[in-house]
Amino acid sequence: MRGLEQIPWLYDLGLSLAERGVVGRWRRWLAGGARGRTLDLGTGTGRNLPLAPGEVRILALDPHPQNLARARRRGPSVPMVRARAEALPFRDGAFDTVLCALVLCSVEDPPRALAELRRVLRPGGDLRAMEHVRPAGLAGRIHDLLQPAWTWVTGGCHPNRDTERAIAEAGFELVPASREARGNLRRLEARAPLSRGPDSR
Repeated sequence: MRGLEQIPWLYDLGLSLAERGVVGRWRRWLAGGARGRTLDLGTGTGRNLPLAPGEVRILALDPHPQNLARARRRGPSVPMVRARAEALPFRDGAFDTVLCALVLCSVEDPPRALAELRRVLRPGGDLRAMEHVRPAGLAGRIHDLLQPAWTWVTGGCHPNRDTERAIAEAGFELVPASREARGNLRRLEARAPLSRGPDSR
């Protein structure tokens, strides 16, 4: 059985409700801040693509061909690449910006994916993210209990990952003024290190 994330029309239907609130507002912030050569990581059905500034050279990446086919409707001239976040087929420092909207909750190996993002971002490049974050207290424990079933139904989403902390632990510098929180959702901007250490490859 495919999860919701691999059924584009159903995923779009569910998102269309969330997009009317904070998710839509944050998505406009996320894509609107892209600069230069931009990677839309886990593009899904391509909702970020028409929101990026016109001068941005954007490339869309997703591991699922059915998602890329749907994304092409929103970005007919955007190059589409089928690949996983843990093995990006790009040279070091290839991008000025990476957009990451509800992606890191679904990758199989978040530390490896974040290491790859560090590698393909130029030094000082921007990671702009909107992600699930495990809530504190009782809500977090409830998320832990629900996670296996939720991950199975959605096809990969882990709503109890501490994604914000994982980004910091991967060596990115969080920009405090960019951070907003709403329930278990976070939006933030983080900068790639100005120098490449041995753990960024």
